[in-house]
Amino acid sequence: MTRAIRIEKTGGPEVMSFQDIALKPPGEGEVRVRHAAIGVNFIDIYHRTGLYKVPLPSGLGMEAAGVVESAGPNVTRFRAGDRIAYASGPIGAYSEEANVVANRAVKIPEGVSDELAAAILLKGLTAHYLLRRTYRVKQGDMILYHAAAGGVGMIAVQWARSLGATVIGTVGNDNKVPLAQRLGCHHVIVSSRENIASRVREITGGKGVPVVYDSVGRDTFMASLDSLAPLGLFVSFGNASGPVPPFDASILAQKGSLFFTRPTLMNYVSTPEELDVAAGELFDLVARGVVRKNDPKRFALSQAAEAHRALESRQTTGSLVLIPG
Repeated sequence: MTRAIRIEKTGGPEVMSFQDIALKPPGEGEVRVRHAAIGVNFIDIYHRTGLYKVPLPSGLGMEAAGVVESAGPNVTRFRAGDRIAYASGPIGAYSEEANVVANRAVKIPEGVSDELAAAILLKGLTAHYLLRRTYRVKQGDMILYHAAAGGVGMIAVQWARSLGATVIGTVGNDNKVPLAQRLGCHHVIVSSRENIASRVREITGGKGVPVVYDSVGRDTFMASLDSLAPLGLFVSFGNASGPVPPFDASILAQKGSLFFTRPTLMNYVSTPEELDVAAGELFDLVARGVVRKNDPKRFALSQAAEAHRALESRQTTGSLVLIPG
C-alpha cells in the first residue's frame, strides 16, 4: 500500500482526496520509485478538470523525482538506489511511490537536488522542444513569450536569451515585471493593462515577430496572431486561461500566411535517446548556471488541492512541488 491523491470525478480542487492505494510490483520494463518530490503542472489541472480526458477514477501528476527501490524484469537502464526523475507519466505521480517505465525516466546528475529535478524536468523539457525543435531559436531572432514569469517561462526566457534571441515577455501584472527582467526579457509587456500586439509592433518597428510561444490560450489568442510577422509561427502549448476558441483557418491567411501548431512533449521525446539528449542539454545549462532556478514553493502531498489553487490563481512565479511524508 502507498498513499496517493486520487480523483473519482472531474471538477475543482475539492475533488482530490488523499487515500491508501494498492501498488503492484513493477512489471516488465518498470522500476518502482519512492518519491522525494513531485512536480505540479498545469497539465495536472487539465486532467483534474476534464479539459484533458482521463479514465476515472484516476491519480494525478506526471512528474516526480526520487530513488529506485526495485526493478521489474528486463530493466538495465537503472538499478536500486539510483536517483531518477520522470516527466511524462504515467499519470499518478501525486503519490509516495509509483511504478514508472524505465525508458521514460532519466538519472539525476550530481549537484541537482530531488526538488529541483522535480520542479524543472517537465518544464525544462518543454522549453527544450519549444526553443530547439518546434522553432529553432537562433542568434538575432526576436521572439514573443507569454507568461514569462511562469514555471516554463522562467527556464525558456533564460535559455532563449543564451541562444542570442531578443525576448519580449508578457506578464499578468506589474509585480512580475522585475522578475521577468531579471530572467532576461529585453522588453516586458503587462497584459492586464497594455495592448500586447500594439506593443509588439512598436518594439519591432511594425514588423512583428517570427514566433510566438503561447501557454495562456483563450485570453491571448488574437493578440498572438496579431503579433506575428508574415509566415510567422504560432506555438500554442497550453491553456492557462482556457482553450483556444474554434477558429476559421482562413484567418491564418488573412494575417500573413501564418503557421499554427499545438505540440506536446511526448512527440519530441518518444525514444529514450531523444529523452536523454533533451534532459542532458537541460541539466548541462543548469550546471553551467545558464539557467538558474529559484527554489520551488513546497506543499505537503496531502495539500495538493492548495497547490492547485495557488497555480490556478496565476499569481505564482516559478515552480511548485509536493513533498511526501
